[in-house]
Amino acid sequence: MLANEPVQEVAVGGVRFGGGRPFALIAGPCVIEGRDHCLRHAEALQRIAAAANVPLVFKSSFDKANRTAGSAFRGLGLDEGLSILAAVKRQLGLPVLTDVHEREQCAPCAEVVDCLQIPAFLCRQTDLLLAAAATGRAVNVKKGQFLAPEDVRNVLGKLLQAGNRNVMVTERGVTFGYRTLVVDFTGFPTMRACGQPLVFDATHAVQRPGGAGTATAGDRSKVPYLCRAAVACGIDGLFLEVHEDPDQAPSDGPNMLRLADLPALLRDLTRIEAALRAS
Repeated sequence: MLANEPVQEVAVGGVRFGGGRPFALIAGPCVIEGRDHCLRHAEALQRIAAAANVPLVFKSSFDKANRTAGSAFRGLGLDEGLSILAAVKRQLGLPVLTDVHEREQCAPCAEVVDCLQIPAFLCRQTDLLLAAAATGRAVNVKKGQFLAPEDVRNVLGKLLQAGNRNVMVTERGVTFGYRTLVVDFTGFPTMRACGQPLVFDATHAVQRPGGAGTATAGDRSKVPYLCRAAVACGIDGLFLEVHEDPDQAPSDGPNMLRLADLPALLRDLTRIEAALRAS
């Protein structure tokens, strides 16, 4: 069974992914909206994750460089964004993760964050991957919507050959026709057979890119179903974008999970994982 096959353990601050451990959680708002907003969400997520006994890495982006329209809100920028993420680490003791889009961003981000994330559209950008690996920080690479599961081995190979074994891959759905993503769970064993932790991004998997004309649409009601299936497949990590009021969020609102819905979901998921481990 996939859940019983340990993979390489990856450290993100004090949180461990893989190595036969129960799944850990990467969660936070899509984009940094402000210091108070970010800290408020991080504090709430810390309480919820602790109550469920699920290790937490806080995530949020200082820049969303792949927005649908040029007029869309992208974030607060590198300097202010990193200052806010540093405050999350300092005040709450949480490890943090953020996206990098250019190789020049990797070194300054690594001075603050515990994990550099490679966006799905950039997962084959060799120079970006090598720059992220060179920082020595953990690297989470999102599998491109255009890749087959077998292609993950080459992506991970670039990072591993650069001397960084603290890397993991995140599945987030595959393009299937116009504005539709699907999750093929039969690809999970293939990706995990590469030997690195497999994370599942349930919130981006329910996106409909460009579905709102000048913005991405989505259906957050499907997130719990995908999460349950992914945990039953034995994933090492779960990635969720969450927001206290996603309908008012400036980015990814339709697919973000409501913060208030997270406690019940984590209870379900930890029960599923416990049942698998007891079988």
